[in-house]
Amino acid sequence: MHNNFVSEMVGTAMLILFGDGVVAAVNLHRSKAENGGWIVITTGWAVAVMIGALAATYSGGLINPALTIGFAVAGDLDWADVPALLGGEFVGAFIGAVLVYLAYLPHWQPTEDAGLKLAVFSTGPAIRNLGANLLTEIIGTFALVFGVYAIDTHGGTPGPSLSVGLGPILVGFLVWGIGLSLGGPTGYAINPARDLSPRIAHALLPIPGKGTSDWQYSWVPVVGPIIGGILGAVVGSAVFTNL
Repeated sequence: MHNNFVSEMVGTAMLILFGDGVVAAVNLHRSKAENGGWIVITTGWAVAVMIGALAATYSGGLINPALTIGFAVAGDLDWADVPALLGGEFVGAFIGAVLVYLAYLPHWQPTEDAGLKLAVFSTGPAIRNLGANLLTEIIGTFALVFGVYAIDTHGGTPGPSLSVGLGPILVGFLVWGIGLSLGGPTGYAINPARDLSPRIAHALLPIPGKGTSDWQYSWVPVVGPIIGGILGAVVGSAVFTNL
């Protein structure tokens, strides 16, 4: 259990370091990558997923509570392992967010737009409609988890592993595709730890002119991915482990 916690903590910290890091590079004033655009962000997040999964080899490279809970509900993960895995994911995401803050330390002050600073740490909707935003996150996370089963599950094998073989690379491409195709409405959190822990870091860190952490919206990128993850795992397990 201890090793699962450490593995997920390290992997999720790397996920956020690379993922939130690319958003900081594009958003923050006087960064050399400023205004790099959506293609840069989605590509950076794809690499973040690959590196995070590889860094969490011991625990299977889950790095996402939506996957962890979904796998457990589908019967492809022992519920006894879930608390340590979730703890590592949420703690690791917070650590990764703090590292991004430190890496871009001189850039917070010259960036005047508080919304751009929050976007480094957490997602937000392009059009605020909580019901529609929730549905987008459910669909995006369903696509992620179902896609993971399609990539890494072979007939009769109980549950996928994201940290072996081509798994991390292919899942990185999957996340890239989700970002390009489904990321526009909400910024594709598709991972409760990816959004909640960095949002907490945003609230706690001494970021100049940071504004609100938008707690009114914060439940959407937590609840939506959990629902989508469960649905994706149940359907994916039924389809791909019974071939």
